[in-house]
Amino acid sequence: MTPPIQSPEHAAADRRPVLVAPDAFKGTLRASEVAAAIGRGLERAGLVAPDLMPVADGGEGTLEVLLLALGGETAAAPVHGPLGDPRTAGFGLLEHGGAAIVEVAAASGLTLVPESLRDAEAASTHGTGELIAAAIDAGAEVVLVAAGGSATTDGGAGALEAIAERGGLRGARLVVLCDVRTPFDRAPAVFGPQKGADPDAVQRLEERLVRLADAWERDPRGVPLSGAAGGLAGGLWAQLGAELVPGARFILDAVGARPRMLAARALIVGEGRLDETSLQGKIVGELATDARQSGVPCHAVVGEDALDLFGRRIIDLQTVVEAGTLAALEDAAAELAASGVL
Repeated sequence: MTPPIQSPEHAAADRRPVLVAPDAFKGTLRASEVAAAIGRGLERAGLVAPDLMPVADGGEGTLEVLLLALGGETAAAPVHGPLGDPRTAGFGLLEHGGAAIVEVAAASGLTLVPESLRDAEAASTHGTGELIAAAIDAGAEVVLVAAGGSATTDGGAGALEAIAERGGLRGARLVVLCDVRTPFDRAPAVFGPQKGADPDAVQRLEERLVRLADAWERDPRGVPLSGAAGGLAGGLWAQLGAELVPGARFILDAVGARPRMLAARALIVGEGRLDETSLQGKIVGELATDARQSGVPCHAVVGEDALDLFGRRIIDLQTVVEAGTLAALEDAAAELAASGVL
């Protein structure tokens, strides 16, 4: 049930903070930038200082979010990009040692390839394997692999090759944070087109994944989450025993989302595009569902709103506002606060 609109006097008397928990606006704004802009707008409108909790779901931005939450430092290594170009990619070492965070997007990301050059068949995860090996060289016993945002559909073959060339896992363990639930065999059809694959290329990619699955020790076909990063998750699971976990839930636990939500008067989520995929394991949908179950009103500030009213009702979003720049985000938050819905 939609809570009643508060009067300005009542809102001012409520000293609980608003929890601000946006994802990155892909390709434009980092989650921390979005959270800070919304926070400025809330304070400008006279609310108490908000609780800023930037989040991610296993895609781009996961490294920054986890380092902010858990503490640590960044490092870098020479790798090959998705089309073989040499580049330097960063990774994270957690403060207490023994664990590292690697983003697939940093070495094998879609944003690293100009749209006119995207080639889902040629793109390789070799650089991601090099980055994993670099993290192990740095002493990591557990490597968290954030699997979203890849340019690749090679089933992780390139990464497996690179890891083998560098001496294997050497006792380290891989945990893949998956931003989608798609199984291995569905990755070409679901994600190939956005990576430059036409229908014929999608068919060839599907056939390539079949050949890989037939040759591996374990068959990832049909396994939930194994299609993340164009099947990289499935390849690491099949050949190296990687653990596959939903990235959104892992990160919400890491940042202590539940107790922070219960201490909040309202929740503001955000992402670049709100649509049906937001309900399929993405961080916005997970947060909104948790808020509904906790009795905390949830509002969204997004770059683009493409979710129908039925979808909004499913996750019980009270308000959805579009804002695509830092200035617009700040203004939108101030207007939400002034309206009394918070």
